[in-house]
Amino acid sequence: MTPLDPFLQQQRVAYFSMEIALHNDIPTYSGGLGVLAGDTLRSAADLGVPLVAVTLVSHQGYFRQIIDAEGRQVEQPDRWSVAEFAPMLGAKVAVHIEGRRVWIASWLYVVREPGGRDQPVILLDTNLEENAPEDRHITDQLYGGDTEYRFKQEIVLGIGGVRMLAALGFRIFRYHMNEGHAALLAVELLRRSMIAETLRHPGDPVYDLARVRELCCFTTHTPVEAGHDRFDYALVERVLGDLIEEATLRRLGGEDSLNMTRLALNVSKFINGVAHSHAETSRAMFPGYQVHAITNGAHPVTWTTRPFKEIFDREFEGWRQTPEILVRADGALSDDTVWNAHAEVKNELMELVRSRTGIGLDPSRPIVGFARRMTAYKRPMLLFSDLERLLAIAERTPFQIVMAGKAHPRDEEGKAVIRDLHALAPKLAHRIPLVFLPGYDMNTALHLVAGADLWLNTPLAPMEASGTSGMKAAMNGVPSLSVLDGWWVEGCDEGVTGWAIEGGEAGSQDADALYRKLGDVVLPLYYRDRVGWVRVMKGAIARNASYFHSHRMMRRYAAEAYLA
Repeated sequence: MTPLDPFLQQQRVAYFSMEIALHNDIPTYSGGLGVLAGDTLRSAADLGVPLVAVTLVSHQGYFRQIIDAEGRQVEQPDRWSVAEFAPMLGAKVAVHIEGRRVWIASWLYVVREPGGRDQPVILLDTNLEENAPEDRHITDQLYGGDTEYRFKQEIVLGIGGVRMLAALGFRIFRYHMNEGHAALLAVELLRRSMIAETLRHPGDPVYDLARVRELCCFTTHTPVEAGHDRFDYALVERVLGDLIEEATLRRLGGEDSLNMTRLALNVSKFINGVAHSHAETSRAMFPGYQVHAITNGAHPVTWTTRPFKEIFDREFEGWRQTPEILVRADGALSDDTVWNAHAEVKNELMELVRSRTGIGLDPSRPIVGFARRMTAYKRPMLLFSDLERLLAIAERTPFQIVMAGKAHPRDEEGKAVIRDLHALAPKLAHRIPLVFLPGYDMNTALHLVAGADLWLNTPLAPMEASGTSGMKAAMNGVPSLSVLDGWWVEGCDEGVTGWAIEGGEAGSQDADALYRKLGDVVLPLYYRDRVGWVRVMKGAIARNASYFHSHRMMRRYAAEAYLA
């Protein structure tokens, strides 16, 4: 019996994602997209939805973040030992890249959830002796290298992934592309669907596009046109070769360049955005396509801390499988139960801060948490737009700030933000303690979303497709203060689950709105009305944690995308 045998007994959905957060110590993810993919698999295990995931092994991870004395982000390889977590499988497949045969092997990681059904993950690997030196590195670094390197990775993921599943004996009845990185799987499916007898011109290939569309579904996560992968056709022809005719690619992927999102849209029967607002934005960006809305969710057990798990296990039997039962939280939980559990988690965050930075935080002051990818549209500096005004708020109602996040190695603006925060911290230290935690990962994220008293999110609308950190905070009774974008359009019940930052058009007055809400409403409530504050904490659990979870998301995918 081989490790794969238990997974070959039934048909499965093939879930393709460039990144997947499988485990804190497996650096095959960079941020929210990968964490969502991991939560999708964990919920599939809990609910018994038969998936097989395909991703790259990423031997060097995304990168290990070091912040030097001047506040500069230094990127180091985040190498991991695959063999410690996964056995290598026997099959090998090949793709052609720049006319060379590139061999691909695979490793099997298994997602196991207590009481659930195991879910296989296939990690694709080109680091093989039979490959040319340059090809052995294709699966080294997640989102590394230049455009050509990225395209080669997408060939391995999409085309190589389909071939690997077939070679391993998986029976696939749907292909789910988690973002456009995997869209080249459609090229392989089209090639396999080629109709022998042409309908019009003898000798010309005809593809069964209708059949391919029946097989494919697509989740788009990017609400801005510039964020979608595009490749020049000269590069495509040189690297991919003649696997499929350029005319077909141009018809499906765009005339000017190969747009991976456009390709995925044209080959998928079911398409969805990751929040209602994001689906509306996507329909405007890509008119003529029916884009459904399945709002993202977070895996309830993964993102609930031990003290709250113990409370939920005691008070809400079955919540791990049916988180909807948490809707009773505001009436069933006492104020002291919620407050004391949060105090324990807050102390754990403060201990983490002390161990990593040497900075001691004050348990009597509320902690404002902010952690996500450090990039311009997330606007991590919005809170510091007017320091005089911010300090005046802190004089009346003291608070402290803990932040974390990585900037992409080529995002100079994002890296400059980290330097600015580092320079700002000593200037504010005696009045507003500001801590930046390096090395953002799943473990740090859990401490932050649960240990903060208030979760802050300040994207420039409508550029936040969904956002899931606030959902994770809600599972631990932490309310959000956020711009009305992404999931918060649906999740915000003003003064009940948290608060909205309602600025002017194009974010022109968001800073003013943030200061007014923080200084006049949120912090005064924390200090003057504990009963009222805990009521909002319980509202976050009852109305947000009970709905914005990946079990609900996975049930909708199963019903609307996989089985329809």
